Amino acid sequence: MEVIGFYESGKQEHFLAELRKSDWRAGAFLYEIINNGTFFDTVGNDSEVLLLTDGEKLISFCTFAEKDDIQPTELTPWIGFVYTFPEYRSHRFAGLLFEEAEKRAKKKNIPQIYLSTNHIGLYEKYGFEYLTQMNDTDGNPSRIYVKKIRRQTDE
Repeated sequence: MEVIGFYESGKQEHFLAELRKSDWRAGAFLYEIINNGTFFDTVGNDSEVLLLTDGEKLISFCTFAEKDDIQPTELTPWIGFVYTFPEYRSHRFAGLLFEEAEKRAKKKNIPQIYLSTNHIGLYEKYGFEYLTQMNDTDGNPSRIYVKKIRRQTDE
């Protein structure tokens, strides 16, 4: 298995078709904004789609983005659109995506990353800590988590 960037993959058409197989409303929205070319307008120019793949098969995906569904806010960057296909769940594969996002954050000297969710007890397993509650772009309450990025000198 390998984590790759969607836009760096050289196989955007293939992985876009794989992403479309997601049975999740937010996954369909991610597909839509990538397909119609508004991904960067929606989530920011310095944003990425991370894919966990097994050869040509898409296992899990997420975004590592300037913006997510909590707007407006000064909090950035965000891990969003976290999804693992049902047949691969319960193996903590999303953690591999989070590790890659952390590596990319560390390279950019970003001290922390955020995540918006209504899940309780899921992201804590990956080192995220509850920060606060904020409303999402639809006006619904969402739990905001933060994960501090360890610097080289902290390790």
